[in-house]
Amino acid sequence: MQDMSKYELAVVVSAKLEDDARAEVIEKVKALVTRFGGNITDVDEWGKMKEAYYYFIHFESETTTPGEIEERIRIMDGVIRYLCVKQEA
Repeated sequence: MQDMSKYELAVVVSAKLEDDARAEVIEKVKALVTRFGGNITDVDEWGKMKEAYYYFIHFESETTTPGEIEERIRIMDGVIRYLCVKQEA
């Protein structure tokens, strides 16, 4: 098994969505992380800023996982922006 790296995935979700729909989007993102072998360590909800809700999902995974996640988040309804960065050890 390869060494696991730590990542932070920022997800910006449209404020036009109802609370249930917004929660569903975040659950789908979390499911993607675990589906591709990631281990979620923390989910930080920053709340509403301007016209969107901000979430930060921290996870550990192999280096191929972020690419798989981004490929699928790119086409998700309700997600305005996203960014996955590797955290320094």
